[in-house]
Amino acid sequence: MRRNIDETGRKARMIAGALIEAPGLFLVAMRFTGTVDGTWPWIVGVSLILAGQVMLLEGVFGWCALRACGVKTPL
Repeated sequence: MRRNIDETGRKARMIAGALIEAPGLFLVAMRFTGTVDGTWPWIVGVSLILAGQVMLLEGVFGWCALRACGVKTPL
């Protein structure tokens, strides 16, 4: 994979990934401890964690999947 985002885009994706992953971890922790019931905290929490991880990896590697598909992202 060849880098397709600059340093500003990398930092933005890493910050956004951490901000998206944090509520996911919170939801999964709340469901794990029994504070909330149902399956929705697992589904939403794991989805947020996975999305955050993808964004963090894009930032680390400097490669954006959307840009690779031809979408022009602002950063």
